[in-house]
Amino acid sequence: MTALSVNLNKIAWLRNAREGSRPSVVDAARTIIAAGAQGITVHPRPDQRHIRPADVHALAEMLASDHPEIEFNIEGNPAAGPRDNGYPGFDHLIESARPHQATLVPDGDGQLTSDHGWDLSDPDEAARVAEVIARYQGWGARVSLFMDPAEDQIARAKECGTDRIELYTGPYAVIVEEHGLDHPDARACRQTYLEATRFATRLGLGVNGGHDLNLDNLAAFVAIGDIDEVSIGHALTADALEFGLSESVRKYLDAIAQGTGQAGES
Repeated sequence: MTALSVNLNKIAWLRNAREGSRPSVVDAARTIIAAGAQGITVHPRPDQRHIRPADVHALAEMLASDHPEIEFNIEGNPAAGPRDNGYPGFDHLIESARPHQATLVPDGDGQLTSDHGWDLSDPDEAARVAEVIARYQGWGARVSLFMDPAEDQIARAKECGTDRIELYTGPYAVIVEEHGLDHPDARACRQTYLEATRFATRLGLGVNGGHDLNLDNLAAFVAIGDIDEVSIGHALTADALEFGLSESVRKYLDAIAQGTGQAGES
């Protein structure tokens, strides 16, 4: 069964809008876990627009003491070093928080959101990524690289030593939103992800998925099969305004179960 890891960035973003303590990301994590999610994800950016270093450590402490069975996934660019605003650098966050999984994303400081996977064509870049992967694995983290569904790049990710890849699903979400699940373009897009997933699993890589997955497109994506985990934050948080946080988590778990039941039919 595909695991659901809920991204808490937008919970923190709402809190930061008033610079208070509500809503609490730790309390939100507890609610999400009680509703059945298998993981908690955060993506602390250097500008501290949402999740902050203190949140990372508070969540790590809570999960270790109360929910050691729940995966803690920290996303970010390993090239992001310390900043004058108190951001300690991504390396420091991984070393100090010791998450179960570190998802490496090639985004810049000013990006609104992640919008592309790693390009490992440059041997020097691939060597730098491989060095980071080995370091984080040494700190006890499973490492996942954020990737486009391109087999040549996935093969290079394997050569770098990563444990998993996370397929960037933004393009799929856009096609479904514009044309619907059953449009030929949507079917062709899912086929691309299916082939990328099968290629990765043949190489021995685990496969995650994430970005703009929602209640309209999630089940069909999971139905391609062999997806270990999906990370969902923005859509689930938006749905929580209508359904409540606990019920939204349950709806996403139901969509995953529906997609698992449809595996092989896409």
